[in-house]
Amino acid sequence: MARIAVMGAGAVGCYYGAMLAQAGEEVVLIGRPALAEAVARHGLIIERASGREVVHLPVASDPAAVAEAEIVLFCVKSQDTEVAGRQIATHLATDAVVLSLQNGVGNAERLAEVLGRAVIPAVVYVAVGMAQPGHLRHHGRGDLVLGNAPQGAALAKRFAAAGIPTEVSAGAETALWVKLTINCAWNAISALTQQPYGRILAEQGAEGLVMGLVAECRAVAAASGVTLPEGLEADVRRIAGTMAGQMSSTAQDMARGRATEIGFLNGEIVRRAEVLGISVPLNAAMTVLVRLAEARQD
Repeated sequence: MARIAVMGAGAVGCYYGAMLAQAGEEVVLIGRPALAEAVARHGLIIERASGREVVHLPVASDPAAVAEAEIVLFCVKSQDTEVAGRQIATHLATDAVVLSLQNGVGNAERLAEVLGRAVIPAVVYVAVGMAQPGHLRHHGRGDLVLGNAPQGAALAKRFAAAGIPTEVSAGAETALWVKLTINCAWNAISALTQQPYGRILAEQGAEGLVMGLVAECRAVAAASGVTLPEGLEADVRRIAGTMAGQMSSTAQDMARGRATEIGFLNGEIVRRAEVLGISVPLNAAMTVLVRLAEARQD
């Protein structure tokens, strides 16, 4: 059996699974039947700026394929955490190490509650998308930050050997909040307009909207006991240059008619703000507008 299982192999899961497989690790991807069919027929196609590669590796659509895996990369959408967690719970090896490679904050804790075991949170920094089932486009980066865990150093070494820069950090929770804030700043706007980051920032008034979203996230983070770094606003602006042509994952989901993670991005800020008594009108508006757009597609 495969030593590493990727549960919920979309763009992120396929990327890391392919990197590990290319390094000689035994990997199985667990995803939709369309992915399994495409990879069985043509292999997993990875398109990079440097060219195209094809990786051949097993793909399953049955969550039971996690059985006997030493490491499980849990990459499902945030809204599917509990359901997918229950699907794999009875199949996990006793000593399997589970990592949550998901957007948002709190997913590792939610998954740990379902599984009845510790889950290591991982902050994912990679720009990838699926052109179609079995065809992955990599736009940049690919590094991970893992939360503190006894297995952390060994995992980081193993991933680094596969070309995945990985660090273990006590600041992983803050890093998750930083990523959440960046997603809240860009994802919904990109989804609603179907525009890339560079085009959004070029629009008059857009920068004020983006920075307003960041300010609300910063206030909620602070009230939650998390201090976001001083340079975050500059990093958010910089994305419009370094990833000018990139669309958000929320925009990609909406373009494909799939449910988005908006409830665990801007919606998470809204939920926490309500508990804390903080006003976050911009994040609330983004959440409502994306949900209305999703309802129109339904």
